[in-house]
Amino acid sequence: MFDRAEIKVIAGNGGNGAVSFRREKFVPYGGPDGGDGGNGGNIIIRADEDADNLRRYRQKKIYRAANGRDGSGNRKHGRNGEDLVLTVPSGTIVNRITGGCEEYLGDLERTGDEVTAARGGRGGWGNTHYVSSTNQAPHIAQRGESGEESEISLEMRLIADVGIIGYPNAGKSTLLAAASAARPKIASYPFTTIEPALGAVEVGNEVFIMAEVPGLIEGAHLGRGLGHDFLRHAMRTKILIHLISGTSTTPIEDMLRVNAELAMFDPILAQKPQIVALNKIDLNEVKEKLVDIKKTLGEAGVRAHYISAVDNTGVAELMREALKMLETATVGERQAGATVKVFRPKPKESKIKIQRQGDEYVVSVPELERIIAGAGVSPAEIRWQLNSQLIRLGINKALVKAGIKPGDKIRCGDMEWEWFTPGREA
Repeated sequence: MFDRAEIKVIAGNGGNGAVSFRREKFVPYGGPDGGDGGNGGNIIIRADEDADNLRRYRQKKIYRAANGRDGSGNRKHGRNGEDLVLTVPSGTIVNRITGGCEEYLGDLERTGDEVTAARGGRGGWGNTHYVSSTNQAPHIAQRGESGEESEISLEMRLIADVGIIGYPNAGKSTLLAAASAARPKIASYPFTTIEPALGAVEVGNEVFIMAEVPGLIEGAHLGRGLGHDFLRHAMRTKILIHLISGTSTTPIEDMLRVNAELAMFDPILAQKPQIVALNKIDLNEVKEKLVDIKKTLGEAGVRAHYISAVDNTGVAELMREALKMLETATVGERQAGATVKVFRPKPKESKIKIQRQGDEYVVSVPELERIIAGAGVSPAEIRWQLNSQLIRLGINKALVKAGIKPGDKIRCGDMEWEWFTPGREA
């Protein structure tokens, strides 16, 4: 089972706005009628019941959504780019990778849950948006915005009610096979299970899902052994069955080490309700020291079930106890209610940024950086039309405040011009 993958997603670019004019009598300068460009397609990640692993995302790493179409004359807007939907199994965590750190985007716990991993760029405005009382025939429009580009990690975590935890070779696979119809790989050596396994357990008229996840060793929270591959899957379970091998010479220490690894990986894991079960009581070597084991666990304040997953001794009682504890945990979750997410919006930043680089003033305004000029128009006319936008957005005032003088150069995107004192700003 492939339960983690990293991919690159590239949303579609927005289409360019059009510079166009109607050719009708009595319409000033032909009448601007340039349509807007279409929006680029989004990248959407959606949980789907037909997906059961992340294998495809290990084979193909880059995904692109469709670009928006350019606008055209007669106020025709370009078509929006089609969204690209990537399907993943239910229980997939989606994170954005930025600078080596992961930013949480969403938890697709149920079928149909989705998250937008990359947003498409907005389409550019056509020249109809730049008409004013002093500019009846604008020859400028906007390029479409570029779509977002992100590195995304997909992490599938099994959705189970009960998780079986314990040291390698404690008998977790055998217990799952004894309690359900699941048939995990069983062998007499450690790390038999290298991927999680699920099984449906029936107790009377009730059914719950139990997961046997890979065993762990000391240092698993650092990734040793199967480390994170184990611990990630334990996060979703409501309760844990802590299985201890009866052949262990130090059962209490084994239990403490496992719980320490849970706490160091995530404190929430260590706080989950646990049922302790000592396995392999069918073996003669365990029978001989069972009285001492019970005494040791009792002195440590550990109430344990004593079972043999091989011959089903005590398994039914253990499952009934698990169901009882699961019902209590579920009621507690309902009473607690849904987790309230608190959003702390970032302070609004000014859309206008002016930086001085030598004798040049660099103006950063997304709305102007995407300006494009129509064909057949003189540079002087473009500068005049552009200046009206500078006045409208208050950029001229900001430049004067920054200390600009006549003759200084201004650069905005691909455009560059010299400053002169506009009459309206004088």
